[in-house]
Amino acid sequence: MPTALDALREMTVVVADTGDIDAVRALKPVDCTTNPSLVLKALQSPAYAEMVDREIAAGKAEGKTPLQVADSLTVGVGAELSALVPGRVSTEVDARLSFDVEASLEKARAIIAAYEAQGIGRDRILIKLAATWEGIRAAQILEKENIQCNLTLIFCLAQAVACANAGVFLISPFVGRITDWYKKADGVESYAPNEDPGVLSVRGIYDYYKSNGIDTVVMGASFRSSDQIKALAGCDRLTISPALLEELGSDASELPQVLSADNATGVAPIPMEEADFRWALNEDAMATEKLAEGIRNFNKDHDKLLAILAERLAA
Repeated sequence: MPTALDALREMTVVVADTGDIDAVRALKPVDCTTNPSLVLKALQSPAYAEMVDREIAAGKAEGKTPLQVADSLTVGVGAELSALVPGRVSTEVDARLSFDVEASLEKARAIIAAYEAQGIGRDRILIKLAATWEGIRAAQILEKENIQCNLTLIFCLAQAVACANAGVFLISPFVGRITDWYKKADGVESYAPNEDPGVLSVRGIYDYYKSNGIDTVVMGASFRSSDQIKALAGCDRLTISPALLEELGSDASELPQVLSADNATGVAPIPMEEADFRWALNEDAMATEKLAEGIRNFNKDHDKLLAILAERLAA
């Protein structure tokens, strides 16, 4: 019997929000991702034990820093994942570089070179950058070098418009984190799917893009429930955790298509120079707070990873 996940795959590209090899094998997503949080998990995963031991041994022998070993592990995990999915592996630039265009460019180019050294072309990789003004500028330059990008931590339309103007390949609006903020601010426990602020944010971005013929891919992310996913059925892509993929895979209910380019409402283009962007963020407390929090949390996991690697390199 067809499931909600089967129906979703007919109208949306499904991406696995995990770096777990067993989950990727079982769920068969088109794309997947790697980042410091997932590399941290890889350090404890039997599936990656051989690669981790090899990279740490090489790091000791070559006198590498924890940062250099972390970079090698990140690409190593991404290489393993690229053998399991037909599409792209998103690979994250250090969150600490989110306000430094040149440093972001240097790191992104190094990531691509490391993949290419393993025989994995840039057409299989998306460079993942936080959607700060500087991150978007770095992405604009990388896109011109045929290095396609995934701009993450999208919390408002201003970020999405700036990304589209920069010619970014893909954006990741964070549904659940938007909803979390509004739940706390509004003092409510839940929203109906059609009133959910995170869902409405992605619908607004999707409508703006389709109204203006923008090619940038909209990939909803950070879901808290299958209802949020169903409310965005038809979005270009959705990146979904293994737990929610399994839930959708056992759901036999019908899943109607909600989003379609044919239903775009004709939203007018919005000017978005740097001053416009910074003012829009300034006026949006949720987007400002969640963007800053997201960058801090990504960096915390990166710092934890470096600390563990420092210990193992010293052992």
